[in-house]
Amino acid sequence: MQKDYWHKQTADQPLFPDLQWSRPELKSSAGKLLIIGGNVHGFLAPAEAYSEAGRAGIGTARLLLPDSLRKLIGRTFEAGEYAPSTPSGSFGQRALAEAMAMANWADGVLIAGDLGRNSETAILLEKFASKYKGQLTLTKDAADYCLSSPESCLDSPDTALVISMAQLQKLGTQAKFTTAFTFDMDLLRLVDALHEFTDLHPVNIIVKQLDTILVACQGQVSTTKLAAERQIWRVSTAAAAATWWLQNSGKTFEALTTSLVAD
Repeated sequence: MQKDYWHKQTADQPLFPDLQWSRPELKSSAGKLLIIGGNVHGFLAPAEAYSEAGRAGIGTARLLLPDSLRKLIGRTFEAGEYAPSTPSGSFGQRALAEAMAMANWADGVLIAGDLGRNSETAILLEKFASKYKGQLTLTKDAADYCLSSPESCLDSPDTALVISMAQLQKLGTQAKFTTAFTFDMDLLRLVDALHEFTDLHPVNIIVKQLDTILVACQGQVSTTKLAAERQIWRVSTAAAAATWWLQNSGKTFEALTTSLVAD
């Protein structure tokens, strides 16, 4: 039986080719993305996100990092700015003002991860998610913060989670969803479960199962088979998704799906 909510695409046969042909031609009209992430022990995630957003065609990207990284990075990232950190080197609550100011400049925000485990950072992200009203993409441990208090993101159509199967399992459990997301689910059952879950909760989800990436938005699900196994995929996928999404506001499902096969 054909499921009208399941849409399949490949790199050679994108579902929404018109989006690829109608991309902004000028950098000035290709959107502004704020990338938040890093802690004193690591900043690979925001650095990768910055690079991948450029490759995906963002107009302008800016980085917000904890000021514990200032001496380590110096002027490595000209687009980097710094916000107050905790004594342990993660974002502190006082970073909220800088985060909100830069978010008001941007068309979309990507919280890329490498945040470290810190209660102050968790409070910061919770306050930011409640105050920020634009497109918000979270991945890696940034998504973990959201999963610990899912009410802040579950019912937001302006939030996209780029998460692993383990994180999806936790999200379903926290949301008390009747169907358990398990590692041994076949693709058909996973598509059905994501259809039901995002029909109940308008959060947008991107998740990978084996060699397939699934996008779920308001009950619609797309599957994109990858040409090769990609173990490290979340940050690059999130950066491309955030870029295409802000360039195609109002076409969330189409944008997130197309971002997976765009050159």
